[in-house]
Amino acid sequence: MRVLVTGASGFVGGRTVALAKEAGHEVFGIGRRRLDRPDYASVDLGRTAPEELPQLPWRPDAVIHCAARATPYAKRADYDRDNVVATQTVLDWCAALGDPRLVHVSSSSVLYRDGDQLDLTEDTPLPATFANDYARTKAASERLVRTYAGPWVIGRPRAVFGPEDTVLFPRIIAAAKAGRIPRLTGRTEPAVGDLVYVDNLADHLLQLAARPELTGVYHLTNAEPVEIQALLLDVIARLGFDPPSREVSLTTAMRAAGVLERVWRVLHLPGEPPITPYGVGVLSWSKTFVPDKMLRDLGPPRISVAEGVDAFVTWQKERL
Repeated sequence: MRVLVTGASGFVGGRTVALAKEAGHEVFGIGRRRLDRPDYASVDLGRTAPEELPQLPWRPDAVIHCAARATPYAKRADYDRDNVVATQTVLDWCAALGDPRLVHVSSSSVLYRDGDQLDLTEDTPLPATFANDYARTKAASERLVRTYAGPWVIGRPRAVFGPEDTVLFPRIIAAAKAGRIPRLTGRTEPAVGDLVYVDNLADHLLQLAARPELTGVYHLTNAEPVEIQALLLDVIARLGFDPPSREVSLTTAMRAAGVLERVWRVLHLPGEPPITPYGVGVLSWSKTFVPDKMLRDLGPPRISVAEGVDAFVTWQKERL
């Protein structure tokens, strides 16, 4: 295939480009960061008019839209620009390119609400209100994609991890270094959740790009739910950090996170708060997904969670 990948300088997009090239596809990537590569252009999709987009060396067979603002905390306007406006720009670009197949990388967070959610499927209705601005704008981007005149498919990954991760584990590690990781209490059973290793996600995105018979929405996971806190404590220990020495109830943590997030927004403080309600929820609520559609159409992931964690720990140790 000839594949255009947006967000190619990021975690998911970068790995998708690498695996696409290994598979023999012709790839052109765009991303916000500047990279010195002949098959790449630096483009901020949220700030670039369609007529200002770069000329491609060929017409793509498929576009894999990975570009997004995926951080757990940012200004609302940034989420709207980078997740909604940018998606509309991609749709306009695709129309000018002859309506190639579009693989839109959304997020399982469009379904999240406070509390446990088990066995979510692609047919589970979206909530009336969203967990945060990231989820809200990813849902809005999905609505835009459904208006696309060409063939489209939506992938909703859950908790992507692996080497080069910039969102999930790095924030946990930074908190562990600072001694700010508590043990959350208040549950009768441990919270469990699905993850997806980045290479498995890239594999699935490339399959979705190559197979025109696949349509609709796909939840993309490793199909092996794990105990979230136990996994994170294991990673912290393997990286040589001290285990949490204090316990905090879920109620207290959620209340404190809510206060901190409001303070950050009202005072326009730089960076992001040390904890957010979304971050507490990731550690505290069970979120699992029925993998039947993914397994039937795309096959099982080739790298297990344990193998993925080993790869991440090895990579991270080289950078401590």
